[in-house]
Amino acid sequence: MAQIVGLTGGIASGKSTVARLLTDLGATVIDADAIVHELQAPAGPLLGEMVEAFGPEILDADGALDRPALGALVFRDAAARERLGRIVHPKVGAEMLRRIAAARAAGARLIVLDIPLLFEGRAAGTGSAARMALDATIVVSVPERVQVARQMARDGCDRDEALRRVRAQLPLEDKKRLASYVIDNSGSRAETERQVRNVFAALTAAAAP
Repeated sequence: MAQIVGLTGGIASGKSTVARLLTDLGATVIDADAIVHELQAPAGPLLGEMVEAFGPEILDADGALDRPALGALVFRDAAARERLGRIVHPKVGAEMLRRIAAARAAGARLIVLDIPLLFEGRAAGTGSAARMALDATIVVSVPERVQVARQMARDGCDRDEALRRVRAQLPLEDKKRLASYVIDNSGSRAETERQVRNVFAALTAAAAP
């Protein structure tokens, strides 16, 4: 029986790195953000609802979603984040369930749901994993100062904006307390890989018949 595992972390914590390592080890990773991007494409089912909710200023000159403009809006406004979640989460959750079923049918032993706001959504009953039974959860963690520095380097924002975005999410210390497994990604790549291999081994052992 496949193990269904939620993978989460904080902004710039290195969750994508851990997801790639798990994929390399043989896990089937279902990426909520990638699904969101697909559904928010101009021909997808979400963009029209989002423009109706937030206005045409969230579009770029080509009529596609301007993600920086949307991010600047929702990271400053909790009500806007909640409204965006009500639009996005049901469709993303339905697509994730479809992909889980396909992975199970293909014989996957470990299915990892890569969901940035896993714990926030489950607490509110609105997230992509709110309706999914998870066998375990993994949190990728780094100190807040590392998150801020990586966010600034990656997105070119100033420190205040980076800190605002980091603190718009549930603190990583809280997520760590809720997790089945914690991967500390503040050290070397080799240290992170060692932790990922250990977690993978434990989860696949649990999935063994």
